[in-house]
Amino acid sequence: MNADYIKRLRADASDKSKFLSIEDYLAFAKRYLEYISDTERFQAQIVSRNEPHYHFIQYKIAGHYNVTRPLNSHLLQTYADFERDAGKFAELLLVAHEYSPTAPERALINKTIYTAQQAIGAALDALPAGESNTARKLNGDLFERLIRLIINRLGVSCTAGTVQLPIVVEGEPTFTMSYQHDLIIKSGELIKAIGSVKTSSKDRIDKIFIDKFLFNKLSGKDIPHVAIFLNDVQRKGNLPKFGISATFLPGHFKGYTVKLNPLDGVYYCDIRPNMLTEDILRDHIRTFDHFVFEDLWELLRRDALVANIETQEP
Repeated sequence: MNADYIKRLRADASDKSKFLSIEDYLAFAKRYLEYISDTERFQAQIVSRNEPHYHFIQYKIAGHYNVTRPLNSHLLQTYADFERDAGKFAELLLVAHEYSPTAPERALINKTIYTAQQAIGAALDALPAGESNTARKLNGDLFERLIRLIINRLGVSCTAGTVQLPIVVEGEPTFTMSYQHDLIIKSGELIKAIGSVKTSSKDRIDKIFIDKFLFNKLSGKDIPHVAIFLNDVQRKGNLPKFGISATFLPGHFKGYTVKLNPLDGVYYCDIRPNMLTEDILRDHIRTFDHFVFEDLWELLRRDALVANIETQEP
C-alpha cells in the first residue's frame, strides 16, 4: 500500500454503489484506517490549536496536499481497535431492543459510526478543490444511508422517501401534500416517526423544527420528529495554525424548543461539551447510543399516521 492509495480510496468513497450494507461501510473504514496508520503515507498530521483532541491529516500530492475535516481522536478508532471491535458493533445492533449495555458498549456504538463515516468524509477530502460540493453531497447521502441501514438492522423498518400527507377538511380526506424526508420509521402501513439525518446541523436546524410544526399541524397527529447528526465542528484558520469552531447554534435551538415545539430526540456521535451542561440543551440532546438502546423503542409506542410513502433511496 503506497501513498497513492488515497486515489483508490477517494474513488471508492465517490461510488455510492460500494456502500449497500453496514459491512461495506466497516470494510471501507478498515481500509482507510490501515492507510493512515503509517504516517509516511501523508504529508503531516496537524493538531487543533484550541481543542487538541481534534487533528487533521494533510495528504501528499496524490491528495492535492488537501487537509481533512477535523477528526476527533476520542472517537476515531485506530486500525487495530476497529478490526477488533467491528464484530461486536454488529452483535450489539442485533440485541439492542432488550439489552442493557455497559458504558464501553455505548461508546463503541458512537465510535464505530463516527469512524465509519469520517473515513468516507476524510477520503473525499482528497478530491480536487473544484469537487468539494460533490464530495459534501456524497458524504451526506452516505451518512443518511448508514443510519437507515443501522435502524433496519435493529429490526425496525425505515426508508427515505416522500409521504403523501392526507389533508382532512371537515372530517374527510380532501387532498394530499407531498413531504420528503431522510428517514421515515414505519410499522406496517403506519408512520411512527420522521427523521432528519445530516452530518452537521449547520444551516439546517431551523428547517427541522419548522418541518415538525407544519407536518403535525397539517396531519392533525403528534408524529415524533428526531434529528441525527454526526458532529458540529468545522476547520478554522490557515496552515499550520488550524483549529476548530462549532457550527451548532444554541440560541436557535433553545428558541425553537421553547417557543415552537421541541423535537422528540436529537442525537450526535460527536457531542459538543455545551450540549451536556447547558439548560435545555442537556435535556434534549443525547449521544446516538441512547437512540439505539432506548429512545427508538419508545418512539414506536407513540402516535402513528396512515399515509402512502413513495420510497426513494438517494
